Amino acid sequence: MENSTIHRLSKQFALRAIKLCSYLREQNKRDYIVETLGKQMMRSATSIGANVCESKAAQSPADFISKLKIALKEGDECAYWLELLHESNYLKDEEFNSIYKDNKLINATLVKIINSMLNRS
Repeated sequence: MENSTIHRLSKQFALRAIKLCSYLREQNKRDYIVETLGKQMMRSATSIGANVCESKAAQSPADFISKLKIALKEGDECAYWLELLHESNYLKDEEFNSIYKDNKLINATLVKIINSMLNRS
């Protein structure tokens, strides 16, 4: 159940990050800062789901946990880029709070799955 939830959440989040990056680029044409931060945010946001996807083909429980830990690291990195975009006034409070909340939900779900797997050992 948790695995299907994290797959769905991470894919939805990646799609949302792609749309956000496109929106930021449209609103801030030729802005080097938004280009750089937006690309970094999108890269880490889409990497969460990619690593969750890789975990489906894990070769062992340890490999499964490792893939999810990488996804969690990417989630933390994505939160950092979102914070920078917000604090530099590229993201308004409402935009930031909404996507940041989703990011935190994904990270919390990953932590729950990882801890559950570690407690089985």
